[in-house]
Amino acid sequence: MNTPFSPMGQPVDRVDGRLKVTGHARYAGEYPEDGLLHGSVVSSSIASGRVLTIDTREALKVPGVVAVIDHTNRPPVASYDEKYEDADSAEGSPFRPFYNDKVLYSGQPLALVVAETLELARHAGSLVRIEYEQKLHETDLSTALDQAHDAPAELPEPRGNFEAELAGSALSVDVTYSTPSEYHNPMEPHASTVLYQADGSLNIHDKTQGPQNCQDYLHKVFGLDKDKIRVQAAFVGGAFGSGLRPQYQLPLAVMAALQLKRSVRVTLTRQQMFTFGYRPRTVQRLQLGAAANGRLLAVGHEAIGQTSRFEDFTEHVVEWSGMLYHCDNVKLTYKLVPLDVYTPLDMRAPGAALGMIGLECAMDELACAVAIDPVRLRVINFAERNGNEDKPYSSKELLECYRQGAERFGWEQRNPEPRSMREGRQLVGWGMAGGVWEAMQNKASAKARIDAQGKLVVSSATTDIGTGTYTVMTQIAAESCGVELDNVTFLLGDSSLPTAPLQGGSFTVSSVGTAVQQACQALQRQLLEVAKELHPAYASATPDQVRFEAGQLHLGNQAVSMAELAAAQADGAIEVQVDAEPDKKRDAYATATHSAVFVEVLVDEDLGTIRVNRVVNAVAAGRVVNPKMARSQILGGVVWGMGMALQEEALLDHDLGRPMNHSLAEYHIPVNADIGDIDVLFVEEHDEIVNALGSKGVGEIGIVGVAAAIANAVYHATGKRVREFPITLDKLL
Repeated sequence: MNTPFSPMGQPVDRVDGRLKVTGHARYAGEYPEDGLLHGSVVSSSIASGRVLTIDTREALKVPGVVAVIDHTNRPPVASYDEKYEDADSAEGSPFRPFYNDKVLYSGQPLALVVAETLELARHAGSLVRIEYEQKLHETDLSTALDQAHDAPAELPEPRGNFEAELAGSALSVDVTYSTPSEYHNPMEPHASTVLYQADGSLNIHDKTQGPQNCQDYLHKVFGLDKDKIRVQAAFVGGAFGSGLRPQYQLPLAVMAALQLKRSVRVTLTRQQMFTFGYRPRTVQRLQLGAAANGRLLAVGHEAIGQTSRFEDFTEHVVEWSGMLYHCDNVKLTYKLVPLDVYTPLDMRAPGAALGMIGLECAMDELACAVAIDPVRLRVINFAERNGNEDKPYSSKELLECYRQGAERFGWEQRNPEPRSMREGRQLVGWGMAGGVWEAMQNKASAKARIDAQGKLVVSSATTDIGTGTYTVMTQIAAESCGVELDNVTFLLGDSSLPTAPLQGGSFTVSSVGTAVQQACQALQRQLLEVAKELHPAYASATPDQVRFEAGQLHLGNQAVSMAELAAAQADGAIEVQVDAEPDKKRDAYATATHSAVFVEVLVDEDLGTIRVNRVVNAVAAGRVVNPKMARSQILGGVVWGMGMALQEEALLDHDLGRPMNHSLAEYHIPVNADIGDIDVLFVEEHDEIVNALGSKGVGEIGIVGVAAAIANAVYHATGKRVREFPITLDKLL
């Protein structure tokens, strides 16, 4: 009996792995060009005010310096007199580099020194002298909470009677949690290499999660025809959301290239990676009311986040509290405080990574108040439907996540009493939390082409930010077309390819993967039509009767190769392109990934140091296309969650209005020595509604719930509830 041909679901190695480990994968700041100029950004040292003078005389005396560009001598910019947006823009007016003399935040780019080498440009940048008229600034959320206004977010309407049910609850908790600002800091800093062509067109290599978004942005900002702009991002060294919007090095590099009619590269320093978007600081109040048996009667979640003075950045912080558990009386509030800072930006599991800290820590406090096991409390309040939308879930194996995760962790051996478990001088804490992330799908297009050698090339303008997109799309294409993996190439990261959404939100496999699948299926139909013309045996064959496998069309004992069919065409190839969009049957359902995170921490009783000793993360994400890639995504999310819980925070000097720890030496993130055992468990989940692949994506869900589970474990170990993140030893001692 033949085993079905199925590359999907296999732990295939990265198809781009060899290029990466041998250094042949080129990133945005690595493309060579004769005569390439280098730009270095000069940043504002004040947080609010205006520029009086920019003295560039000493910088221009440096041999090899070609130009210094600022708001006084920049080339005309088409859109600077009108509002424009990009695909990930917030409500308001987007930041315009070199727009005028106003300083909106500390670190704002004020000048660009262009020179023959990067070292010369940076040295000359240090010689630029800027005189300011300084204004009072406000960068501290905690002192400006009274200035909060409603966020322009589409929040679910309050349901039931929250206040009355809370007041009448047998038990309730009313607690406030705070989280700090965090910065993306991917390994590859942001860079743009703008290669100026003889005809005035631009070939750009940019660090981005959406080359077509950057192309559209430059088209709007500079008034250039789209066919004059090609944006490529073949390899991206991590992004986590920092590449969703075009960052300021891109327009500055284009500005310089257009003015000088030369190729220009602008690379940001690690310190300048702290001068644009970030995860916003929040203050969250949770009010939960429950019956004596633990059943939720009232859920209130109010979040206040920071934003810039020029845009209202919104994300889904509180919505999860209205959908993860069943409750008939819910009130969700989300407000923003404008400060003299740059606009925040989506950052891995935006909103959920923050909002679930508040919800899942409050649920742990409720479990203690009603003396019910934290897992049991969540099972009691399991929601069959999404209460915000009043829709059933397309699939939801969260109960299995609880069960299998608890079993793998050994949760039944937990003594619920805080400070009751120890190993020598180490207090042992066991904590858990749930996780949820919306399973989205966007429109996407893909092209599939098979040639006379039987080589299948599939393409779409998505990116691979290290998540394994090259590999999983290759697997989807191989299975959907019936071609061996070695004969498949997936092209991405190029604005000239078929349309794709930004890579983010865990919707790339659902969106682009569906387009790839449909393109390959359309190619199969085209191959069958050609076979009918060339081979009488196939003349009356229907698609159901033909088997596509290993590059051949099988019909009974007959077989014809796809290569032969392609060779018979005038141009020696068969090509199709499709536009895919979400199936209408999704509309009646809520779609989401879910998880259950179990954590063991060891807390030194004398020193207050915390070590995350082991983690079990049980995830239900539909069909997993590549378990090796998916596991890596969850591992990365768990490690980041450890950082959120225990280390990561931007420490602002509010007198200066900027981060003091703007380096990877002082901005603390987990390193290998901090990591204990991480066990990733994928719970089987079948979903024929979410998309034809049955896949929900795993990029975001790995981080959700981790920080809360660690905080709950720290409480269990020490008996001390820390509500200000990160949980550092000074807060425990």
